[in-house]
Amino acid sequence: MTRSDEQHSAAIGTFTVRPLDPAVDAALVHGWVTHPKAAFWLMGGAALADVEREYRSIAAHPHHDAYLGLHDGEPAFLVERYDPTEVELKGLYEAEPGDVGMHFLVAPTDTPVHGFTRAVITAVMDFLFADPSVRRVVVEPDVTNSAVQALNKAVGFEVLREIAKPEKDALLSACTRAQFEAATGGNDR
Repeated sequence: MTRSDEQHSAAIGTFTVRPLDPAVDAALVHGWVTHPKAAFWLMGGAALADVEREYRSIAAHPHHDAYLGLHDGEPAFLVERYDPTEVELKGLYEAEPGDVGMHFLVAPTDTPVHGFTRAVITAVMDFLFADPSVRRVVVEPDVTNSAVQALNKAVGFEVLREIAKPEKDALLSACTRAQFEAATGGNDR
């Protein structure tokens, strides 16, 4: 299922999420996923053709979607949404009805804005929970990625347990709609 033009407002600006177009967006996303600050994205040495191939593969996959996030109309982040029973976590955890998996990456910048990354993850979670069939978001950050773990906790994720994936040791974490709303103030955002 794909969504486009979902509007998300926050004190820091407006966030729009649209499907990523590998042919149009690959060069932009290549700069993001190969940046040293994106080390946990595991694409540091990827060539442009590798990034385009990866996102063409995601676009063709029936259980994985990629989106480009815009902040006030300008590209600012990347979101991947996936079915964790088919992609990433297949066979690694006890899935519940309504689970959706998520990855997000904020574009590197030379002029960081305080609170921006938290606003992005809040907008991403709003985007995912806009689908009424989504009951819980699951993530699997690297056990050493303390920055994203802190962000996850701030929006309501709880660590379920450590899991071994082929590419990393990860902290399987989950956030229900109720946990997200309690952590972020629900409709008060």
